[in-house]
Amino acid sequence: MKRQTLAQKISVIIAFISYLAATACMIGLYFYYDGEGMNNPISASLMASTVFFIGTGIVLHVMGKCDLPVLRFDSQDKE
Repeated sequence: MKRQTLAQKISVIIAFISYLAATACMIGLYFYYDGEGMNNPISASLMASTVFFIGTGIVLHVMGKCDLPVLRFDSQDKE
């Protein structure tokens, strides 16, 4: 298995931050959800933010954990 590049390590860290932001949006939705229910625009925006952060986290996590090839012409493959 090849080592991860710095950009991949950063993307994994940002993926976990996105997961935490999605969790914070869900917790905020739980506490903000009142008698109006889902008709409130703030509830809808918190749900949309949750979906966005989960999707961003999944994409960045996959990008950070995949085995990317080296696309340089001058590199020697040392395995």
